[in-house]
Amino acid sequence: MKIFSIAILQAPPGGAATVLSSASDLSSFSFFQRGAIQEFMTFFTKTVAERTSSGQRQSVQEKEYTFHTYNRGGPEQIAAVLICDQEYPVRPAYSLLTKALDDFTSKVPQSSYSNPSSISFPEIDVYIQKYQDPRQADTIMRVQQELDETKIVLHKTIESVLQRGEKLDNLVDRSNALSAQSKMFYKTAKKQNSCCTIM
Repeated sequence: MKIFSIAILQAPPGGAATVLSSASDLSSFSFFQRGAIQEFMTFFTKTVAERTSSGQRQSVQEKEYTFHTYNRGGPEQIAAVLICDQEYPVRPAYSLLTKALDDFTSKVPQSSYSNPSSISFPEIDVYIQKYQDPRQADTIMRVQQELDETKIVLHKTIESVLQRGEKLDNLVDRSNALSAQSKMFYKTAKKQNSCCTIM
């Protein structure tokens, strides 16, 4: 999974989009290709932003790349575009775009949009590095992975207890916490299960 570029643009309806702030990670491309790839990504970023209606989100696939766009519209008329590979999940991509737009509008005054070269928004460089891992962008995805890891740990713990067979039998026999009836039930269940083992 890889994010190649993220950009925040002013995208007035029916007009040309202007890049206000952007960051890219082209380290996976050869040094000699990077200039052309950067131009292509900037061109495609503007094109997709201009063709995304105000208040709309859309994803566009082009070969092995996906362009996720969120045109917030509103009085600021801003949009954000994320270019990533097709493996990067959709929900974290849109979570990142929403966060980027929220942070940008809270830190950069609208009056500076007319002079993009004067805009300072260093957070965008942090986003492209930090959110290469989609779990950083999506709390739900991160929580789900933590739950999955917990399930794996529990499963391994149960398996390790079951693999000790005889020791577990000895524990049951010696236990004062189990009644004679419970010990009998355990032994009966074990005998019945052993006859049905598939080889």
